[in-house]
Amino acid sequence: MHQAGELEPIRWQDESLLLLDQTLLPAQERWFPVVNVDEAIEAIRTMRVRGAPAIGVAAAYALAAHAARLPDAPLPRWLDTLSAEAARLAAARPTAVNLAWAVERALQTARGTGSVGEARERLLALAHRLREQDIATNRAIGAAGAGLLPEHGGVLTHCNTGALATAGYGTALGVIRAAWEAGRDISVFCTETRPWLQGARLTAYELVRLGIPARLLADSAAGVLMAQSAVHAVVVGADRIAANGDTANKVGTYTLAVLAHAHGIPFYVAAPMSTVDPATPTGEAIVIEERPADEVTHVGGRRIAAEGIGVRNPAFDVTPARLISAIITERGVLRAPYPAAIAAAIAAASPAQGVSA
Repeated sequence: MHQAGELEPIRWQDESLLLLDQTLLPAQERWFPVVNVDEAIEAIRTMRVRGAPAIGVAAAYALAAHAARLPDAPLPRWLDTLSAEAARLAAARPTAVNLAWAVERALQTARGTGSVGEARERLLALAHRLREQDIATNRAIGAAGAGLLPEHGGVLTHCNTGALATAGYGTALGVIRAAWEAGRDISVFCTETRPWLQGARLTAYELVRLGIPARLLADSAAGVLMAQSAVHAVVVGADRIAANGDTANKVGTYTLAVLAHAHGIPFYVAAPMSTVDPATPTGEAIVIEERPADEVTHVGGRRIAAEGIGVRNPAFDVTPARLISAIITERGVLRAPYPAAIAAAIAAASPAQGVSA
């Protein structure tokens, strides 16, 4: 098995957040500096950083960087200014709950201080802690889910849920990685994930880097492989999980869940408890982000669609809880009925462990 150094998509250096620019992968590895909220919003909206856990950790560091440069003022006025900037940051991507969760954690931390200097110190300490917790959480998710994957067989995954989508190790791809590291004889099918090609550009990059046997396929080929009995499990990530277990994830996930259900293939969701949003009762209440039309009409800056054609470009879809075999978290494997399982997991977790309640 090929061993590679751990991917670190998020770094802190010289009072600046550094993001591995994922729009340039796999062709080149270039770090993008972020020193204020405007730069963080641009990085999130342009997908330089993506993946719900990574966005949350990056937001915490971005607020720490912004706070370090925010002029001194009486603490109440300084906090008002920081809060206004934080609200703009939280609105950068509406579907991923980790972003709003991390911003709120940062604001609560700053409001509990007695001086601007203390607020700055505690914001940075929080960002460091969230990064460390995310990596530990992802490893726990991997350990919890590895045994669900087949001893031998094919595992299909969608979008990118590895180290690049988190602070490190990964969620759904972390489950696959943990199973592989435990000696399971699995091979991975990763979808290209149109229109941003996160699977082709990022998941394939991570799988090759880790030395895990894998093959890339067009999004529309998943059904064929399932019909041929080549796929024995599907594991995906999540950007928001409602209180009833309905799950928002990268568009195309719902299609895979329907196909897996039709073929009797287990369909697993792997995500940290910070992705659970108990304030959202069902998937119908989840806001689905619509992204620009040119992401669909163009590839690599070149138009591939007829001029004048209308476009729908939802970035996410919602998979009903009834299609999900289990939800893999750092608190263990949750199974239906999900409202009770999720409520019990939330009750068992402390605030420091990152539950969004």
